[in-house]
Amino acid sequence: MDNKPVIDTRAEPATLSVVALLAAATLLACSVSPQAAAVPESGQLSYLGFDRNIYPGDAALRMLHETFAFSGYWLSPPPGEKSNSWSGKRELLRSLGFGFLVLYRGRGSHEFKNTQDAKKLGEQDAAATAEAAKREGFPRDTIIFLDIEEGGRLSLAYHSYIQGWLWTLTMRDYQGGFYCSGIPVKEGARTTVTTAEDIVSDLYFKSRAFSIWVYNDACPPSPGCTFPENPPAPSASGMESATVWQFAQSPRRKEFTAHCPAKYPPDGNCYAPGDTAHSWFLDINSANSTDPSHGK
Repeated sequence: MDNKPVIDTRAEPATLSVVALLAAATLLACSVSPQAAAVPESGQLSYLGFDRNIYPGDAALRMLHETFAFSGYWLSPPPGEKSNSWSGKRELLRSLGFGFLVLYRGRGSHEFKNTQDAKKLGEQDAAATAEAAKREGFPRDTIIFLDIEEGGRLSLAYHSYIQGWLWTLTMRDYQGGFYCSGIPVKEGARTTVTTAEDIVSDLYFKSRAFSIWVYNDACPPSPGCTFPENPPAPSASGMESATVWQFAQSPRRKEFTAHCPAKYPPDGNCYAPGDTAHSWFLDINSANSTDPSHGK
């Protein structure tokens, strides 16, 4: 599929002037936060961030910020959880300099009776998403990513669900995005599809603006559980229009990481370099911004 760009007018510039590059390099050299990437030849900066379902605790944040520019932030209970341990932590994270990847748990396809029911549930979930974002203090136009755990091509009902969610969310002063798979799934002898491609192709010509946060921990293109000075750009995930790429997960999925097992600790989880006790396993992301959700 020909991946068409998803336009986000608030994204970081794709190119920088020579003067801007030199200024950026100077600032980076003087910065006390090593999570800011070096300037690659393309002029596009990438930054490291983490996400996890359970809040790591206040005491861990300064150590984590030594490596990461931004943090995931759940507005709902994460998958498999009945409560949300991130609630009320936005201001502390912001005060320490973290940017945000804001998430809301999407439904499973088994919850939809038909396309009309799915659209209605999407609208209801969008209202709950906006209410939670306001309650947590996120400003208007924050990008909130709907967590979609299902891979491959989505059903018509699921497309109705995410369209209802996106439409309603934007009418409530927030912007929408989708956390979804960028791993190809076979549909026939010679064809494959990713969930990210499926969403973009369905919404591109009929949708309001949206962003894509793709997960693809397959090695390659993923570098595995690593923390490079110059993180890989989200476009290197295989989805050119992605603004965020989750390239490592905890625990590692052996079927996708067979070519990079040495990059993970023996227990298969990924930990920040400063977490020598291996107390907080993480998923690792790269983004085009230190604040991918524009949630500060």
